[in-house]
Amino acid sequence: MKKIHQNTAGIDIGSRSIYVDIEGKEVASFETFTSDFRKAAVYLIEAGVTSVAMEATGSYWVILYDILTEAGLDVWLVDGRQTKQVPGRKTDVKDCQWINQLHAHGLLNRCFVAEGLMKELRSYQRLREDHIRSMSMHINHMQKALIEMNIRLPEVLSQVHGASGTVMIEAILQGERDPQKLLSLCHHSLIKKKGEKIVKALEGFYTEAGLFALKQAYEAYRFYKAQISDCDKKIQDTFNKQNMDLYEFPKGMKRKQIRHNKPDVSDLGKYLLKIFGGKDATKLSGFTDYTWFQVLTETGPDLSRWKTEKHFTSWLGLSPGQHQSGRKKKNKSKGRPKAGQIFRVIAQGLLNSKKIALGAFGRRLCGRKGPRVAIKAMARKLAEQYWRLMVKGSDFVEFGIKYYEEIMQKQKMKLIQRLAVELNMDIVPQEIEEKILNLHEE
Repeated sequence: MKKIHQNTAGIDIGSRSIYVDIEGKEVASFETFTSDFRKAAVYLIEAGVTSVAMEATGSYWVILYDILTEAGLDVWLVDGRQTKQVPGRKTDVKDCQWINQLHAHGLLNRCFVAEGLMKELRSYQRLREDHIRSMSMHINHMQKALIEMNIRLPEVLSQVHGASGTVMIEAILQGERDPQKLLSLCHHSLIKKKGEKIVKALEGFYTEAGLFALKQAYEAYRFYKAQISDCDKKIQDTFNKQNMDLYEFPKGMKRKQIRHNKPDVSDLGKYLLKIFGGKDATKLSGFTDYTWFQVLTETGPDLSRWKTEKHFTSWLGLSPGQHQSGRKKKNKSKGRPKAGQIFRVIAQGLLNSKKIALGAFGRRLCGRKGPRVAIKAMARKLAEQYWRLMVKGSDFVEFGIKYYEEIMQKQKMKLIQRLAVELNMDIVPQEIEEKILNLHEE
């Protein structure tokens, strides 16, 4: 088999040591301290290596990747699933030799690695998402503590952690027990609409253990909320450091509302439009400035690295896998990349939409194959639209459910006409049929 890459090396990365294979030399090992990584870079350069391949193992690869790239080497970060079919028994030494062999013959695909601005934004955004998950967990703990004391606020308020809910929880922790006084702390609209129910919900059975659990959960919630705020500040600072000439919105243009976990970043939409040269992803169904920012940090601004939308959806893990052997056909999972999960979340939000065509498509598919398949199919369509918008500049127009239903009606009509031809039958409209029946009766 012809070699595609010359002067290559393969690296197997572990938590304590790395193993480096260069053709014609014995496998060398280095510890995972920074000084040893620098020694490995010098060793590779002295051996005349120009291209290095290594697996994306956890987060162990990050610093080694940066050091080797800084040394001038062409570093290929590859998916571990591409290199797992090593023949014979699996060892670290054989792994690095197998990686080197595959890389030399051009059998590995390079992973996308964010750099510069995207790398920094991705770090803050992923940390922010981790804090949101932790905060959500403690919101559940708050609700559990309230229910254990039979304080039924979760059943009355849409959000226990909303403005009125947090004010009442703080008052309870400070010793207030009178339902009327607690109600007076709520927003006037809540007092007007749900006043009686809130008073009944606040007539709980307070216990020392329940109050302690509520205090712990509330303090943890506030802590993670502050951490999220700090991440927002770092994102804002990162954008400000770029000294961009912000894109100005056309007059009368309104941005879509961000309903949950809105980042406190001013002019986020303007920054995104500037990065993408005026191409606006919020034209797509379900996209807000925040979901667009999430996708940006995971895929970067240049989507042309994926040749077609099919390559893009495959990388996102939204296309069906192929695993065929003889007569056996199995579904091969492509994993769940973070970027693909973002599209799934957007699609899930559109599943119950009343005015969007993609929602009608998802509900139709959901009835036949279930929500899991429907959400994945919707996410795939969204990803294709996003790629076409950002790479080809294709404009997107939401025609609505009525347009989608008309298309479905035309498809059904074509099917009926085809079946009629096959069965040698004629299609008679209902109005004509009624006229014929009336004539026979007369």
